[in-house]
Amino acid sequence: MRTTIDIPDAVDRRIKNRAACEGRSVNALILEAVERVLNASPVAARRRVKLPLVKSGHPGALRIDSTRIYDVISFP
Repeated sequence: MRTTIDIPDAVDRRIKNRAACEGRSVNALILEAVERVLNASPVAARRRVKLPLVKSGHPGALRIDSTRIYDVISFP
């Protein structure tokens, strides 16, 4: 299959230089790089961060400073 991709000039020069130094074609170098990425272990999905909730009888009126945060929220 033939496909077209846009490669920045600086990257293109590096690819051609690397391929020439290794004595192989640009096509072979790019194909190997793509196969490496596809065969690599998938990146673990990012977990959502659960932020602690501080309940208030009057939402928006809770006055809390940095010293009181440690009293309200338990940190590991």
